[in-house]
Amino acid sequence: MYIIYNIALIILAIIFSPVILIAFLIKPKLRAGFWHKMGFYYPVIHGEAYRQVIKRSTFEFGYLSCSFALERRNLPKQSIWFHAVSVGEINAIEALIKKTKKKFPEYSIAITTTTKTGQEVAKKKLKNIADIITYFPYDFSFSVQSAIKALNPKIVVIAETEIWPCFCKQINKAKTPLILVNGRISPNSYKGYKKFRFLFEKILGNFSSILMQTETDRERIIDIGAKPEKVEIMGNLKFDLSTVLNKDEIKEFKKSLKIEDNKILIAGSTHKGEDEIIISVYKKLKTEFKDLKLIIAPRHPERNCQVLKLICATGFNIGLRSKNSNFKHSDIILIDTMGELSKLYSVADVAFIGGSFSGTGGHNPLEAAIYGIPVFSGPTVYNFKDIYGFMTKTPAAILVEDELELSVKIRELFKEKEKYLEASKACTSIFESNKGALDFAIERMEKFFLIAEK
Repeated sequence: MYIIYNIALIILAIIFSPVILIAFLIKPKLRAGFWHKMGFYYPVIHGEAYRQVIKRSTFEFGYLSCSFALERRNLPKQSIWFHAVSVGEINAIEALIKKTKKKFPEYSIAITTTTKTGQEVAKKKLKNIADIITYFPYDFSFSVQSAIKALNPKIVVIAETEIWPCFCKQINKAKTPLILVNGRISPNSYKGYKKFRFLFEKILGNFSSILMQTETDRERIIDIGAKPEKVEIMGNLKFDLSTVLNKDEIKEFKKSLKIEDNKILIAGSTHKGEDEIIISVYKKLKTEFKDLKLIIAPRHPERNCQVLKLICATGFNIGLRSKNSNFKHSDIILIDTMGELSKLYSVADVAFIGGSFSGTGGHNPLEAAIYGIPVFSGPTVYNFKDIYGFMTKTPAAILVEDELELSVKIRELFKEKEKYLEASKACTSIFESNKGALDFAIERMEKFFLIAEK
């Protein structure tokens, strides 16, 4: 099966190579990390000292430019390899990576991502923790084998649900424990996986342990082929968040943004169509709450220019985070920087979480709620269905159907102080009652370390 899969993958890559090349030329983010993904990692020669940074080499062909250096520090013999597809997964396992570093200091930490934005956030948040931050290999045998040789993992930890046939097979072949943590399967993915159960049964057999978020997720992954004895419920790592800033740091941050007695509405991880909604809501609320300010953080950086044009058309004073703008001279600040959203939630009074009107399935509401910030979202939140299930049982989160309801509900919280305080308190209590996934994951990792040592 794996031989057929590899041959098919190579044939498809050759057939579609012209399309791939055009896509690389048009969208630079698609070619990010191309040479790493193909397997051009600097080989690890154990026992030899590496320089702090290896000189970067670059391949250029017209508009195509690909860097293939691997930055590293002096490495111990083996690594603990974490893979997180993109920004959401990096945020989910950030605390796990930090705790792993403290628990197993004798190993290096290697982090791979698939996307460019994932790389940027990983480097911003974890550059002082990780020894290697690079790209996950394409699922060709030669690419995967090269990555294994370069990173030499003692154990591999996959965030959420990344199931790559060749990668899983090669890790198992290397007799390296492979653990899936914080696993979840959306309803749509579940339907697709079930059709190919005969394949996934073999692929999932390569995992040493599969730790899912909920009982529903556990049932789904067993139904698509995982062995029941390997699957456990761990809860959700996202509930083990800690605030990025403490109270004193938040106070200083507010000062730097010139937030005095202003009310702050933040719209995080917005998608196309949602910026228009939140700007319209802001216009309505601004007529009643003159001190109201707005922060907009688009989910995808390439949309910053489009969102900026929308804001310009409103006539409001505009600021850019990249220019260190503040609210003394701005009504709306556009977040055109990476990795700052979780910090910016700390200065808000109310948060709108994007991806919930666009049909994307929503984004993580806990990054705002950890600061006691009440959350609003549109009706489509299936990516975080269980988290919203907890939150909407309390006043911590409110799901709305449309723009009008959003403006009405936000207005209610601004007008009714007791109602606001109740919602804020509900946010913090959610974390107290749902923590524990982080310690559970560490315990399971430790078990496989002990097995590997024997």
